[in-house]
Amino acid sequence: MRLNQNILLLGKKVVLVPYTPEHVPRYHEWMKSEELRRLTASEPLTLEQEYVMQRSWQEDADKCTFIVLDAEKWQAQLGTSEESCMAGDVNLFLTDLGDPTLGEIEVMIAEPSCRGQGLGTEAVLMMMSYVTKLGLTKFEAKIGQGNEPSIRMFRKLHFEQVAVSSVFQEVTLRLTMSEPERQWLLEQTSHVEEKPYRAGASEPC
Repeated sequence: MRLNQNILLLGKKVVLVPYTPEHVPRYHEWMKSEELRRLTASEPLTLEQEYVMQRSWQEDADKCTFIVLDAEKWQAQLGTSEESCMAGDVNLFLTDLGDPTLGEIEVMIAEPSCRGQGLGTEAVLMMMSYVTKLGLTKFEAKIGQGNEPSIRMFRKLHFEQVAVSSVFQEVTLRLTMSEPERQWLLEQTSHVEEKPYRAGASEPC
């Protein structure tokens, strides 16, 4: 989605930046993991295919993605490359052409040392806050039945289970942004700063 290609979102634990060619090699290394491919229902891609995928994320109007950086590493010293701070990604798909207010959200904390620290939780909150400004009011998350940590995380974020697919072995959770939920989300993300993103920048803004 071109809309977010010049935007950086700065949180407490994570920094969200657009997915650029600079991030592809590290992302490609992550996706060699059979466990990550299973958890994200992803097919193995060549490096060249990964670059094509990155371009589609940047250009397609029905997809929005941010690379999740570890904020502590990113802010530790000037000159730190984004690739060395990468923790995962957070994505949103507009899956229903008849309902532009509905988006499917997913998050992956791929770096083992970054798991279990709340990075995924903050990344999802920041993504939801960002896209509510674009008119989205309903969110779905489709998670493999065996991925208990993700299911617990989304439930903690007020998502409720609405469906189970035995065929795909996944559960669907949904959150509708009522006014109380919207206020809650604003409170959870009141610390987030939106800054201009300099593609290829190797130091904090």
